[in-house]
Amino acid sequence: MSEDGTDGDATDGDAADGGDSDGKPGLAAQRGVEQVYQPAEDSKLLADAVVERVEGGDRALDVGTGSGYVAARMAEAGADAVGADLNPHACRQAVEAGIPVVRADLTGPFRDGSFDVVAFNPPYLPTEPDREWGDWMERALSGGEDGRAAVDPFLDDVARVLAPDGAAYLLVSSLTDPDAVRERAAANGLASEEVASESHPFETLLVVRFTRPG
Repeated sequence: MSEDGTDGDATDGDAADGGDSDGKPGLAAQRGVEQVYQPAEDSKLLADAVVERVEGGDRALDVGTGSGYVAARMAEAGADAVGADLNPHACRQAVEAGIPVVRADLTGPFRDGSFDVVAFNPPYLPTEPDREWGDWMERALSGGEDGRAAVDPFLDDVARVLAPDGAAYLLVSSLTDPDAVRERAAANGLASEEVASESHPFETLLVVRFTRPG
């Protein structure tokens, strides 16, 4: 795994890119979709909430960085920002936008206490297993059956990578049971506080700030 996030093989996602060994078109090609999630209202809500609280020189991590939008906003606010994404296409796009990137699954490869700020706009749409496509865009959108397939493991590990006074900011949808998210955080020793919200026709988006008490 290199710091620019562009090395390594993309396992089963390669078949989704352009085709498989049988010469069939990849799933993304069939769908005619982007390979990388582009900034939308959820990205902006998260970025706006984070940059209000970022201080110059903060070490910041944007988990699931996608195009690098949130990381770039944190960098503009004075943070020393890095992105992380499992999607190699996202890693390349973020690097092209000037964001240092590590190809990584959530916070796994980072050292303890590395960051003052961690931000994550996770895949959060509840999706039945038999309705998932399995391509990179699906991975950027689908949160599994309860919408928390990426949220729960993130909350299980994020406290480890936070500096003593650090904070994590998570985009949460009303579709994914925010109370369950807070309970998972509390089980991992994290206090939670809602710092931003925005209503949409079928959901409410929240930004929840997590810290380690005391």
